[in-house]
Amino acid sequence: MNKSLAGLVLAWCVSLQPAVGAEINVFAAASLTDVMKEIARVYEAQGGDKLVFNFAGSNALARQIKEGAPADVFCSADEAQMSGLEKAGLIADGSRGSVVSNTLVVVAPKDSAITSLTPQNLARPQIKRLALADTKTVPAGVYSKEYLKKLGLWKEVEPKVIPTENVRAALAAVESGNVDAGIVYKTDAAISKAVKVVFEVPAREGPDISYPIAVVRESRNPEAAKKFVDYLKSEEALTVFRRHGFIIQD
Repeated sequence: MNKSLAGLVLAWCVSLQPAVGAEINVFAAASLTDVMKEIARVYEAQGGDKLVFNFAGSNALARQIKEGAPADVFCSADEAQMSGLEKAGLIADGSRGSVVSNTLVVVAPKDSAITSLTPQNLARPQIKRLALADTKTVPAGVYSKEYLKKLGLWKEVEPKVIPTENVRAALAAVESGNVDAGIVYKTDAAISKAVKVVFEVPAREGPDISYPIAVVRESRNPEAAKKFVDYLKSEEALTVFRRHGFIIQD
């Protein structure tokens, strides 16, 4: 085979290889773990871009980004963490938006004698240990404390609180039976077969829960990151969010 023909064959073979997309590092709140994994399967199949996730408490993720971690997209469970990064100049201009919300629920172990309760029951002797995500820094914990303070229950409940690293850790504490109850997002409770919902906070009475998303200013793949952020606002992605129990914001 002459060199020119060999070159044509090589070029043809290369053209048959699937295009390699960008690799996008997505830092996402722990409560988004399951829905993001499902969205990723669809997105990667359609667009070719590979999504690499870092799931943790939003406060921990924001701190990592401030310290220079290689993030392309940040999906927070509250506006405060996103605002902190924006004020520090770490969010790409015009990329921030919020598309979904959530509600809080009180959960107990599946085999618990507790079948239902009111928030006031959390202050009573039947509840000795209550798992909450860290109430000082983790959005789920901050939301829970805000709600209990609104009801005038925080001072009575605070001594019972077992703080956890993030909302999934609070859920795990309830699943293990190490606590009597916990407060988590409704979407977290829905994925567990080891807990039961004993009280659901009405959306109109609970805290204003919002999940902002944005492109990180120092993204190595800003165009690919923006494309994914735009996709999260699409009807196709919103359908997946709905299926997982998230509330779509107007």
